[in-house]
Amino acid sequence: MSIQDLEPKVVWKNFYALTQIPRPSHHEEKVIEHLYNWGVSHGFETIKDGKGNCSNVIIRVPATPGMENRKGVILQGHMDMVPQKTSDSTHDFLKDPISAYVDGEWVTADRTTLGADNGIGVALSLAALEDPSVKHGPIEVLVTYNEETGMGGANSLKPGVLKGDILLNLDSEEEGELCVGCAGGLDAIAEFKYHKYKTPIRHKGMIITVKGLQGGHSGMDISLYRANANKAMARMLLPVMEMFGVKVASFTGGSLRNAIPFEAEAEIVVPQENVEAVKKMVENIFAQIKAEFQESDPSAALFVKECPAADKFIQGSVMLRAVKALLACPSNVIRMSQAMEGLTETSINMAIVRTEKGKITVTSLMRSAVDSAKEALATRVRCIFELAGADSIVFKGGYSGWTPKLGTEINKVCMDQYQKVYGKPMKIMATHGGLECAIMGAKYPNWEMVSIGPTIKYPHSPDERVNIAAVARTWEYLKAILANIPVK
Repeated sequence: MSIQDLEPKVVWKNFYALTQIPRPSHHEEKVIEHLYNWGVSHGFETIKDGKGNCSNVIIRVPATPGMENRKGVILQGHMDMVPQKTSDSTHDFLKDPISAYVDGEWVTADRTTLGADNGIGVALSLAALEDPSVKHGPIEVLVTYNEETGMGGANSLKPGVLKGDILLNLDSEEEGELCVGCAGGLDAIAEFKYHKYKTPIRHKGMIITVKGLQGGHSGMDISLYRANANKAMARMLLPVMEMFGVKVASFTGGSLRNAIPFEAEAEIVVPQENVEAVKKMVENIFAQIKAEFQESDPSAALFVKECPAADKFIQGSVMLRAVKALLACPSNVIRMSQAMEGLTETSINMAIVRTEKGKITVTSLMRSAVDSAKEALATRVRCIFELAGADSIVFKGGYSGWTPKLGTEINKVCMDQYQKVYGKPMKIMATHGGLECAIMGAKYPNWEMVSIGPTIKYPHSPDERVNIAAVARTWEYLKAILANIPVK
């Protein structure tokens, strides 16, 4: 069965169209044109507020008859997706469509991210405009660019452009939860400068690869305590560097700041008399790691392959300090919320490690619902890397959290309509993931804001999947909300 045959067809056809358009962050030109042309072809007022791939798309429709006195609603989602794939996939995210298919109760993709985050939210928004049976007041659909790697669209949005009173964000990933707050974020980027030296004779090459970790969204999944491929690699490298004179030629781990790294690879050079001892130690340490994470990462796998020795290796003293910093720097939940049960308050994800162009670069993403806790964690990270002798540690991309407001009219509408549609109460919660609501709400302080969405599992990983029945129920719920928006 094609996903276009799923119900409601008006939602799934729009999602299918998005899967056919390459749209990784920073490469949104084609999807911007698609959304703009979609709005124009339907006869709606359609705006691009920027140029090239740096443009939000805004589509406006008037109220349906009899609904003109309702508050204006902004349906909001983001157009970009996280481009993650398994190592055996040949998918080109800049050229190829996503190969989405039905897998039982779910829609997933062939060894790549699906883009349900946030393609399903965008598809629901377009469906609400397109379906003539939907009753609604004035609606603006806002589709932002570059959410996944810095929230560029939300940051570029100008005050006064949007006319609505209520922001209904469709980027949540758990059906039955009304999100009314989110964590703020901050990127940390540490650098160690190095020279390279010629590999001496009587050294053998070896490539160590960690694969099969589940990875996932660094906000939604950090509390699942999955293994971090960068941390696992550093844990194996340190003892063989200290005990057997191993040198590192390269270290590559992770690819996205907001994804828990599920793969890492290091190329090392080993004194030939120590090859077997090094291999045995690496395998023994990985066996310990696998046992520790057997519940959260049962498919963790290690590959150790001998190869010709690299011509040059990274300056040993610098690499050793960097590896120690990787091990010392946290990459996990720092504190759980004391105010909301089950919610992560503060965390850090060591997302990316690269050795290239004479620099070892370590990129981490910190999140917290409490700004002072985020700042304290930043200080901790800075101290660790400074003590390790990093040449620089900079922080950028910071944004505050979205503070929950529980007594708004839209909260009541969402709770009441959920009870009617589902026959049970809705859970009010906040998310540890970053939502654009926090940034945009600061520019439009009059807005009432909530976030909903269908169940999406394992976003930001090749296992991403969206529940088919949850999409159908969320569609009915969205229609009910729009039909019951308060009067002005």
